Amino acid sequence: MQESPSRDAVFYTLFETAIGPCGLAWNRRGVVGFQLPEEDASRLRGRLARRFPGIVEAEAPPDIRGVVADVTALLRGEARDLTAVRLDMGGVPDFDRRVYEVARGIPPGRVLTYGEIASRLGIDNARAIGQALGRNPFAIIVPCHRVVAAGGKLGGFSANGGATTKRRLLAIEGARRDETPTLFDGIA
Repeated sequence: MQESPSRDAVFYTLFETAIGPCGLAWNRRGVVGFQLPEEDASRLRGRLARRFPGIVEAEAPPDIRGVVADVTALLRGEARDLTAVRLDMGGVPDFDRRVYEVARGIPPGRVLTYGEIASRLGIDNARAIGQALGRNPFAIIVPCHRVVAAGGKLGGFSANGGATTKRRLLAIEGARRDETPTLFDGIA
């Protein structure tokens, strides 16, 4: 009789995107991590193994294949809503969860500032918002790249490539600061 994986078993898959190979890690409760591209697939696997000791590469189940398809489309420039992706935030501090919930509400092509997120949470500490986003294990799904500094500055980004990667992600999404519709909004 084959033993079923433990409740805490973590699996991952690598997949190609417009910005390079990415990795997605999950367990039975949901997605536990997303990894933006590294220099090569072996470094990507290594980073996932360091983040999740004992992780196993596996074929993605249907729900995870759906997440992969949506992320791949988003990184091609297609607007996709990832707010329904089930995340396992079991090891995420409460404050970070609250920050991630606000960030998940930022639609593709839009941005908020660290200060605006702080204000929405009823605090006066934009730096704490940046620190929480720097620990974000769900990049892209929790779109920390859509959070920028005040005064039109880009702000930091902790993923491989730093601010260059953040700028690229925002450009792919055609990000803009205001809610003014463009000529192309609403066209399918």
